[in-house]
Amino acid sequence: MFHISPNTKKCLREEIHKDVLVAGEYEISDAPGQKVNLAVTDSKGHILYNKEDIKKGKFAFTTEEYDMFEVCFEAKMTAGGHGSDIEVTLDLKHGVEAKQYDDLAKAEKLKPLEVELRRLEDLSKSIVDDFEYMKSREKEMRDTNESTHSRVMYFSIFSMCCLLGLATWQPRHNLSIAKKEREMKRSKPTIRLQ
Repeated sequence: MFHISPNTKKCLREEIHKDVLVAGEYEISDAPGQKVNLAVTDSKGHILYNKEDIKKGKFAFTTEEYDMFEVCFEAKMTAGGHGSDIEVTLDLKHGVEAKQYDDLAKAEKLKPLEVELRRLEDLSKSIVDDFEYMKSREKEMRDTNESTHSRVMYFSIFSMCCLLGLATWQPRHNLSIAKKEREMKRSKPTIRLQ
């Protein structure tokens, strides 16, 4: 539950995996002279659900890919409206929580124990899917870490070679300058004044 001021927009974001059922139920408090619009979008701006002047309702969709989803409520004041905050109640569920097992039990004529077993089966599948996702993310992070490590190592070796090159070049250069100065002093004719 949260509040929206008149002529403002409030958005909630959540990252959700691929092929996950998302269900939401919302209710808006009565606010004369104001209307609230609801939009559900993904990170690419695709509209998954859109409804204007909402009061109470439900929405549901299944994700096509792993993405960031955004649920936005926008309060707009109509002519003659007054500026009080609007109370919004949102119940957003996804995955096993969003599935309607009561409807499934009626449709497939399942006993309560069978419904509970189906729910537990879906829950265990969800957990396995989460572990597989975490494993793939761990592999990606490990690969990135190893790549960064090798780049840092090669850069360190290159830096050390540059420093060693400078360390051997600088004394030789200084010696050659000193030799040239000595030779110039020796070859310079001395003028004696009488």
